[in-house]
Amino acid sequence: MAGKGFKSLNEAMKALSIASKSCRALPMRQSSILPSRRSMASVATPLAANITRSVSEPWQPSMSTNTTASLDDIARAAKVLTQDSVTNVPITVYSFPELEPRSLESYSARHLHLPLRRDILHLAVIYEGDSTRRGMASTKTRYEVHGSHRKMSPQKGTGNARRGTRQSPLMKGGGKTFGPKPRDFSTKLNRKVYDLAWRTALSYRYKRGELIVTEDGLDLPLPNDFLWLAGGGKLSRELEDGYVRKWVHEFMTSLNWGKEAGRTTFITGDKRPNLFTGFELAGAEGRALELWDVDVKDLLETGRIVIERSALKEMIKDHQSDLVTRVAVQGLRQKGPKLGEVLVRARRY
Repeated sequence: MAGKGFKSLNEAMKALSIASKSCRALPMRQSSILPSRRSMASVATPLAANITRSVSEPWQPSMSTNTTASLDDIARAAKVLTQDSVTNVPITVYSFPELEPRSLESYSARHLHLPLRRDILHLAVIYEGDSTRRGMASTKTRYEVHGSHRKMSPQKGTGNARRGTRQSPLMKGGGKTFGPKPRDFSTKLNRKVYDLAWRTALSYRYKRGELIVTEDGLDLPLPNDFLWLAGGGKLSRELEDGYVRKWVHEFMTSLNWGKEAGRTTFITGDKRPNLFTGFELAGAEGRALELWDVDVKDLLETGRIVIERSALKEMIKDHQSDLVTRVAVQGLRQKGPKLGEVLVRARRY
């Protein structure tokens, strides 16, 4: 023992007597604060007064060293609580192409703040794909092939294999055994599940900041000089198409909505000549769709959705069957949440 840690038995006994005292009775040594792993970023913070507490006292964290962590915890907990208590979400309506805020509207959280359900989105996309699949493949059986149905050769005596009619599937040009026929590939999906998939896709875009709502009348602002020349027939078709293609590319690049940013889908209530013609020529930058031609898959494919205010309202109104009911209680029916209640409207000068 003397060779390991102590030079004599007296020193060993003295060390044991010191260790038996409480921390409060130990002499304090004036020294600089030792940085620890817990407070490496606050080395200059003065030492807390209760650093020499007794081991029997419960430890309490000091507010001077844990203020930032406590505020972060509070903010995180508040965020979790508000996610479950959201009832309405704001939507900013912009002018196009200036993209200046024109009004602020309120939509129900059951319209644009639903949780992401990949299983429901998958069901909707498969349902749409099956409904649009055309089962037009068709082959002829041996009874549909044109020609005589007499026996080609006698049954015996020729030395060849037995052959029946020329329409036999064993003969070249004969019918097809168990060949494809026109069929319906469509599957069934509950309407309420399908409508929920629509609003889930819109909510996914809204939460990612990829749902841009504009005022009605969405169209590409082609230069007036070009429209005047094109309307007067002073430009060739190749020159018109080349100019529109280049102008749309520059316009989408300036907004960071083009090919490099994942393309953009424009949705309008009806067909707009400049918008639809421009994206027919510059399809690599985005696409334009009418409201009746949109499905759930279209809402998920490109980088963002730019939609008119009236088109968004109509889309949500047509796909909220799970929020309304046909059952009347005391002569009243549930009509569902309000659509686009205006909160703030900008002045027009």
